[in-house]
Amino acid sequence: MLPVVTFLDLETTGATPLKDRITEIALVRFENGKEVARWQTLVNPETTIPPFIQQLTGITNDMVQSAPTFAEVADTLAEYLDGAVMAAHNVRFDHGFLKSEFKRLGHSLRQRVICTVKLSRLLYPEHRSHSLDAIMQRHQLTTNARHRAMGDVELMIGFIQSATQQLGLKAIEEAASVLAKRPSLPSGLDHQLVDDLPESAGVYLFYGDSSLPLYIGKSVNLRDRVMSHFSADHASTKEMRISQEIKQVEWIQTAGELGALLLESRLVKEKQPIYNRQLRSERQLCSWQISHDFEVTPHVSLKREDEISADIMGSLFGTFRTKKQAVEALRQIAENHQLCPRLLGLEAGKGACFAHQLKRCKGACAGKEPKFMHHLRLQQALAAHRLKSWPYPSKIGIREHDAETGKTEIHVFDQWCHIATVDNEAEMEAALNSKTVFAFDHDTYKLLLKALRGKNTQIINIQ
Repeated sequence: MLPVVTFLDLETTGATPLKDRITEIALVRFENGKEVARWQTLVNPETTIPPFIQQLTGITNDMVQSAPTFAEVADTLAEYLDGAVMAAHNVRFDHGFLKSEFKRLGHSLRQRVICTVKLSRLLYPEHRSHSLDAIMQRHQLTTNARHRAMGDVELMIGFIQSATQQLGLKAIEEAASVLAKRPSLPSGLDHQLVDDLPESAGVYLFYGDSSLPLYIGKSVNLRDRVMSHFSADHASTKEMRISQEIKQVEWIQTAGELGALLLESRLVKEKQPIYNRQLRSERQLCSWQISHDFEVTPHVSLKREDEISADIMGSLFGTFRTKKQAVEALRQIAENHQLCPRLLGLEAGKGACFAHQLKRCKGACAGKEPKFMHHLRLQQALAAHRLKSWPYPSKIGIREHDAETGKTEIHVFDQWCHIATVDNEAEMEAALNSKTVFAFDHDTYKLLLKALRGKNTQIINIQ
């Protein structure tokens, strides 16, 4: 499949590398298509194995009591991985545990990896599931040691052998090369820096020769996203220019996607990177406000961002980057609902408007429709675009937790404003004691709306 590849599988005490530990390691190393080494060992995790895990794997606390610790087998494992691409099913899981174990010993694991889940998806895109159980069924593989390390390693090897018979060795080699390919980094960057990138959520910053960033991005997997910028097949001219100019990469980990989105939005507005045009602050942002009195003409007025306050949020409709965009949107709504352009301030003059002559206005401008009725129809037409009033009595927090890193953050909001992101009690106390200065930000408003609609969003009511 590849010149040197080591198929590996781990059994662990749980799913979180930060707190859970390895209980079993098994691997088979191939060089130029031939098996050259096979090794397996139980590992004393130096903690108890939960009953559920014991039942799943068959590995009990008594079995690992006299087994070597990871520190005692680390050098042997490193020899089997040396110079090889490590292949595993859902390799992020195994790689994450190995990195955590080596880190406890004061070492950094830098290993090229290939995921057999992704390999199966690439080779058999017509199938939906690519779990090891699904692959067993499709390729008619059997084992008496499912959920034991060597049993699962042998299933992976069996999958490769079956796929080779079906598709040919060349197809397997080409697919594996695509997945294992290391991108060519721009001059000035080294592989050590990229190897240290975490596979978790966060924000990354690209720098050129100056102290101001070229580009700021976010991802739920920092490593994968940053790597994608350095692919040979650039998706756009912008991507190519970034790759040519980049000299340094920095990143900030977050506990989840919302934290990454909020941090990206704030940093882009603060630092104004040259290649982040879409998220840059647009100070012309505006919204339509309906008048409270139907006798007042026009029935709507345009409010700019710095005029938007918490008490008028419920009477605002739509958010627009420019006045031109707002006017065009209102003109289209008027046409769709036979509203009067003159009463909306879109047309000057007295008497019947031009749209009424074309039978596109119901005649509020000519006394043929009561103004209160026009005002009511306007509210109905704009209802879908209404900005929401703050639905909580006080501040709220949204909790995010990354099970793999153990990182927890609480994002504090009040009146649609992002007050702070905290990860300890002292920061939370400071956020609660702070006074909210309302400053409407459209990006934060949209991000929070989406988060509040999420089924798994953990909302904390703060008094």
